[in-house]
Formats: sequence, structure tokens, C-alpha cells
Amino acid sequence: PSRRSVSQNKLVERCERLQLQSAAIARHVDEVLPAKDQGVLSAASAARELVIQRLLFVGKACENEEQRLLERVHAEEERAHQSILTQQVHWTEALHKLGALRTYLVDMITNLDDQDLLTPPNTINHFLLKQLLFSLARTEVAEGILEPQESLKLNFNQTCVQSPLLHRLWACAMLCCLTGSQEIHIDEKTLSPHLSLSEDKRTLTFSPKKAKVDSDCPEQFDHWPNALATSPFQSGVCAWKVSVEQSCAYKLGVCYSSVPRKGSANEGRLGFNAASWVFSRYDKEFRFLHAGQPQPVELIKAPAEIGVLLDFSGGELLFYDPASCTILFSHREAFLEPVYPVFAVAHQSISLVP
Repeated sequence: PSRRSVSQNKLVERCERLQLQSAAIARHVDEVLPAKDQGVLSAASAARELVIQRLLFVGKACENEEQRLLERVHAEEERAHQSILTQQVHWTEALHKLGALRTYLVDMITNLDDQDLLTPPNTINHFLLKQLLFSLARTEVAEGILEPQESLKLNFNQTCVQSPLLHRLWACAMLCCLTGSQEIHIDEKTLSPHLSLSEDKRTLTFSPKKAKVDSDCPEQFDHWPNALATSPFQSGVCAWKVSVEQSCAYKLGVCYSSVPRKGSANEGRLGFNAASWVFSRYDKEFRFLHAGQPQPVELIKAPAEIGVLLDFSGGELLFYDPASCTILFSHREAFLEPVYPVFAVAHQSISLVP
């Protein structure tokens, strides 16, 4: 065939392909995209419905839990109030009895003194003797009235507001709202001689070789591999996160400024004194430590990060896994003074997460 025929055939093929391509595009515009658009509308509508239904369910559950807990608080308030009223009646009656008895005895003593003047020596006054014996018998009433004692029945029992649902919802809400460790830095003056601190004061690295101890620095931990943050917390709710994936031996938590810092005694270890509360890992063992009383924490896998949530006013310290918002351990404590974030590492390094 001639060159012209070949070129013509190619043009015809190109036209056919263009026609087929145009038809496919037209079908996509006329059929596929409208169907897709309808699918998006349906999916969005279903998603909205799902969000509404789930939040309505959560809201209903919260309303029911609110009502249940408020009823428990009211019942506990009434119970404590009635106990106090009962005690008031009891001790008011006791005061009245003691007052009347004291008045009687004073009168009796006065009467005995007067009768002694009128009674001849070595003469038995049977009437006075009977009065004396009767008075002694009446004093036994006073002996039966005990001293007031402190009673837990007169206190408001805070356990009436304990609720797993409320606790988890509150924790999850706080963890979603509070972020990072922007305000937390490690205080270099407190640094153990086994630890080194990065320039940004966020990463602690352990070294088996002990650096020189500054004997003139009272803030420094001179033996155990501990370090404190620069500033304490003394109100509100605060949270910080620590990357721990590089270490299999660390402690995280809070402590008072009075935590022991000198010497190799067991008292200087975090969690082994009354001034520190820490979450601890050693190899595959996880524990919560305070005052030398370990509480095991069962975990399926070691978290790469650990978050610390402190509700100072509410008196709660909570450790969680930020990746899943899973609560690892929670502890209730009425903190009596400001607390510092505290850290220990005995293997590789841990880092505060911004």
C-alpha cells in the first residue's frame, strides 16, 4: 500500500481510539461520577448518623452515670449528717448528765463539811454514810460515759464517687485536650553522676561510669540515677509524655522536693520512700512504687511512650499509653505540697516528648 494509505489508516485508528476514549469519558461523567457523588452523600449521611447515635449513647450513659453518682453523693451526705446529729444528741445528753452530777457532788461535799461540824467525834452518822455511798454509786454513771473518739462514720466517704466509666471518660478527655511537655525541662543541678543531659534538657542518657560528684550541690542525686524537673506543680491538671522505647530500665512519676538525694541507701531509690510515686520498668517487669510498696502492672507489650497525668487538686496520678489512650495505672493521693516530675534511667536513654 502507498504511504498515503498507511497514514490514512493510522488516522482512522486514532479517530476510533479518540472516539472510544471520548465515549469512556462521557460515560464516566454521566454515570460513574454521579453514582460516586451519590455514594459520597450516602456515606456522609451514614457517618453523620453514626456520630450522632454514638454521641447520643455516650451522652445518655453520662446522664445516667451523673444521676447515679449524684444520688450516691446525696445518700452519703445524708448518712454522714445523720451520724453527726446522733452524736450531737448523745454527747449533749452526756454533758447534761455530767453537769448535773458535778453539781450534786459539789452540794454533797459542802453538806458533808457542814455535817462534820455538827457531828460529835467518833460518832457514826448513818444518814451521811448512806448519802456518801449513794453519791459514789452515782459517779459510776460518769465512768460509763467514754471520751469522744474520732470515727470514720462522721466523715464524708469520697469513694461514693468512684466510677470506672467516669474515670475513663475523664482521663480520655483530659488526654485528648492536654498535649506534650512544653513546660517541662530537666534540672541539670539534680542530675545523678550516672546520667548525662542533652542540650535541650529533654533527654537523659545512662552511663555505668560515674561522673564526678559535686559535693557542694545539695540538689544533686549523688548515687541513684535520678533527676528532677526544673519546676513543680501545685494546682490544676497537667500532663507530660516520655519516650521510653530505647530503655528497659526506667522510672517516671512525681516526688516532693524532700525526696532523699544523698547516699546509696535504699531510701534514696525512687518509689522506696514516702516522698515519691513512680511507674517503674525493669526488663519485662512493670510496677507502681510508693513508700517501698510495689504494685505489679500487667502489660501485654511494652509501650513506646508513657504519659503522666497529674490532677493535683483532685488527688490523682495516672500513667497511660498515648498510642491507645489506655490507662496503665492510676493512684489516688492527697498531695500535701508541690510535686516535681521525676525521672530515673538505668539503661540507655529516655526523652521528654514535646
